[in-house]
Amino acid sequence: MKLFTQMTKIALFAASLSITGASVAAEPMNLDSLLKTLENGQSAQSEQNKQREQEFAARQNEQVQMLKNTQAKRNQMLVESERLETQFEENEVKLANLTDTLSKRMGSLKELFGVLQQVAGDSSNKFATSIVSAQIDGRSTFMDELAQKMGSTSKLASIEDIEKVWFELQREMTEQGKVSRFNASVIVEGGTKAQQEVVRVGAFNLISNGKYLEFNPSTNSLSELTRQPVSRFTATAEELQNTKSGVVQFALDPTGGSILGLLVQAPDTQERVHQGGTVGYVILGVGVIALLISLERFFSLLIMGGKIRRQLKDSVARDDNPLGRVMKVKDQFPSVSHDTLELKLSEAILREMPKVTRNLTLIKIISVVAPLLGLLGTVTGMINTFQAITLFGTGDPKLMAGGISQALVTTVLGLVVAIPTVFLYTLLNTRAKNILLTIQEQSAGIIAERSEKGA
Repeated sequence: MKLFTQMTKIALFAASLSITGASVAAEPMNLDSLLKTLENGQSAQSEQNKQREQEFAARQNEQVQMLKNTQAKRNQMLVESERLETQFEENEVKLANLTDTLSKRMGSLKELFGVLQQVAGDSSNKFATSIVSAQIDGRSTFMDELAQKMGSTSKLASIEDIEKVWFELQREMTEQGKVSRFNASVIVEGGTKAQQEVVRVGAFNLISNGKYLEFNPSTNSLSELTRQPVSRFTATAEELQNTKSGVVQFALDPTGGSILGLLVQAPDTQERVHQGGTVGYVILGVGVIALLISLERFFSLLIMGGKIRRQLKDSVARDDNPLGRVMKVKDQFPSVSHDTLELKLSEAILREMPKVTRNLTLIKIISVVAPLLGLLGTVTGMINTFQAITLFGTGDPKLMAGGISQALVTTVLGLVVAIPTVFLYTLLNTRAKNILLTIQEQSAGIIAERSEKGA
């Protein structure tokens, strides 16, 4: 009974797989129905297998024909490959013979064409960077194409090509000795383009509107230098452009722009002052103060000296000068003894002395403090330089040289302020002493006169 139950389950499972798309009956199935279902499924499966066998047999002849066609095509390609290989070998032999014949027929011309190719290649690079190309364009393209043609193919250069190479070389040499004028588009300050007259000085410099130009070979464009050299150089450029004939002075760069590029990178006086930093500004500030005080003292002592000279010529004492105010003491005390008068005159001289020597001590202090401030800025700058060396090392000499250069700017500023300040202090102090000596001399004369009257 157990075996019968298992067989029944297997039969039911087989029936469910054989009948495609059929739904299971909702009613329970008996053994006769199950047997009939299995019989129908086997019949349907047999029909499908027969149909498939017929289709495969029908396509078998087609596949055999395709195989024959493929084999025939392969044999044809093998024959073609053998033919091409034989032809390649024959062409190699012919090419070797023709090359040998060409070499024999060329003789010494082979060396000539080799030199021509080398000259064309070198000239192409030279023409591309020459400022003559700013006026005469397209020369490097011809040279480059000729060099590539002679290097990549067996085609020989024609007589016209050889003559053109000679012509371009001769024209380059001729143009290098000329000062030419031509109109071109120039990139001016602000990035805008303007059509301007350009003066080319040989193969050295280009100028326009009194400014030096830069030639960019990659874009074949002209542009004004971002920073122009100092005025004494741009003045010669302007003079050259405005002159139509004759000989004029001109600041020429024989390196074709290298020295000019380094020259414009050098900081000017204003930038040097800014490199001094806060200490540099303080030094300049005290220098300006010393200059203003010196100017005030200079004109004051100059006026005062003139009034004293006029007082010396006049016997009447005036109040507009120190000597006159001292001489009035004699009139104020006409009957005192000469000892008392001497004391009164000394008091008057001491009263006038601050007016004569006012602010001279401050000028002297500034002349001493200015170089000390410069030394302070230098020490501070050197500390910053050594800190940078500690962080970045000594691999870049420009880093250390630039830091030391900036540190020394404050020393220079300090000396620039101190040296003229010392000179001004000496000059003003001498003038003040001369005025005081004149007053003391006249006071001594007054005392002597009173002493003689008392005697």
